[in-house]
Amino acid sequence: MPTTEMKIFSLRQAAESSSEYAAITPLFIAVYEYIKGKEEMTGISIDLSGVMQAERTVKGFPMISPIDLSIERDTLVTFLLGIVSVLKQHGKEGDASLERVDRALSSGEIDPKPLLQAILERRRGPLDEAAMKIDVPPPLVEYIFEIPLKTALEQYAAGIPVDSFTDWQENICPVCGSRPGMAELAGEEGRRHLSCSTCSFTWPFKRMKCPSCGNEDAEKLSYFTAGEGATRVDTCRACSRYIKTRDSRKGACDVPLEVEDLLTIHLDLLASREGFERGK
Repeated sequence: MPTTEMKIFSLRQAAESSSEYAAITPLFIAVYEYIKGKEEMTGISIDLSGVMQAERTVKGFPMISPIDLSIERDTLVTFLLGIVSVLKQHGKEGDASLERVDRALSSGEIDPKPLLQAILERRRGPLDEAAMKIDVPPPLVEYIFEIPLKTALEQYAAGIPVDSFTDWQENICPVCGSRPGMAELAGEEGRRHLSCSTCSFTWPFKRMKCPSCGNEDAEKLSYFTAGEGATRVDTCRACSRYIKTRDSRKGACDVPLEVEDLLTIHLDLLASREGFERGK
């Protein structure tokens, strides 16, 4: 499981290697620098007391349900206000929007728990309503609240053995139920693993199968590359979705996939131009 220090190190290395990376990495480095040492101070914890975890897994449900999130509001708000402060210093989002988020958090105008649950459930409604209420762009609200959620769930998932879900065949994370952010091919046979977009847990998944729609028709599954990098774009013409996949046999396996995702945004642009959307 990647640590915050590993993410910072990889981003700094990338910035030193390319002027293009140097232009996009400062904000992310600043966010991770803020998180470093505060991983256990998000105010978010997981309460699975009384939950039959094995039964959930057998039935195809993730270990953690959104109702299992336990929130210590003051601690969470303090963490969120710190993120807003970082964005004010390093981000490009309008100061007026960030000030409105700051005021809403400080005054209690926003209730964080329903928004965290909505992110985990991929429900846009509560996020859009909160954004409209304080007159800020919905993606900004989602980005700010996603940071402590990802941090807390990464810490939880880090304590789960990687072989805990050998029979898991679902296209969602067995730990938190989120969609995969990227895939990776590893080992001599290039076995495929999906990496959770939220908690970073990885689990095995059939190689010739679309993680979005489950299509296994090889004629509708393809991929393209750009340059000599280790990461490519796997596409599915059945649902017009894609997922970026790193072949660790070609190198770069020491870079956390979350960072690799940030550094390969050009592949997202190419996929969009070809008419594909990222898996949701």
